[in-house]
Amino acid sequence: MDRSHRGPAGPAGAGGQAMSRGAPAAAPGQAGGQIVPARAPEKIVEGRCLVKSFGQTPALRGASLGVRPGEILAVMGPSGSGKSTLLHCLAGILTPDKGEVWFAGQRLDTMRETQRSELRRDKFGFVFQSGQLVPELTAEENVALPLLLGGTRRTPALRQARAWIDRLGLDGLGYRRSGELSGGQAQRVALARGLVNGPQVLFADEPTGSLDSVSGEMVMSLMTRTAREQGTTVILVTHDARVASYSDREVIVRDGTVSLLTAAASTSGPAQ
Repeated sequence: MDRSHRGPAGPAGAGGQAMSRGAPAAAPGQAGGQIVPARAPEKIVEGRCLVKSFGQTPALRGASLGVRPGEILAVMGPSGSGKSTLLHCLAGILTPDKGEVWFAGQRLDTMRETQRSELRRDKFGFVFQSGQLVPELTAEENVALPLLLGGTRRTPALRQARAWIDRLGLDGLGYRRSGELSGGQAQRVALARGLVNGPQVLFADEPTGSLDSVSGEMVMSLMTRTAREQGTTVILVTHDARVASYSDREVIVRDGTVSLLTAAASTSGPAQ
């Protein structure tokens, strides 16, 4: 189901006007003799005919999906449908057996693992169901981890981490370790870690799956609001229609393929 997308729409043409017949064609990157900026890709992330199996068990059977810049997309489906495998292929965590994965005009699935690792570190953010915080680190150290891995010095990295902890309503909890946080607090720390480096794409795999409804709605509200403020694209895997209602658009994965979610299958949710 496609909701009204709040991101900027791409231009339909040069000023929306048709080119007159007989006029000389402008060179690529030029309009009327003037150099113009290159047009941003229509899809920032795209999977084309993805096939992935684990042993003799197929997970994806020709799944295709494209996501626009700044879009918040919910990927729904029953357990075992292949939705998490699709997310991991799009994020470069898994390599598909067949098909192509593209990010910002670059072929991702043919990159070397070191290149994909750098891409995940610098351009992507991640939030998982369990949070996956490092238990030996404090909340602010967990948030600062992507910055530290990217080469930011410890003092400015922790300063940015504290700002994010305050921004997500965790004031005074920065020095606590994960075992001293509630489930909702720990997941907000994980969300801050996923957003601290200003990623172009945030991949969220069942981010509210282990939370109660109140904590889950708080996390989703913070995630979507912050992503829209930063212009971050979000690809969200969930089986919960309430969580999916925060998105701009919903697709469903069944038996390893992707289809649009029909309006009849959707439920009312928080207006975005």
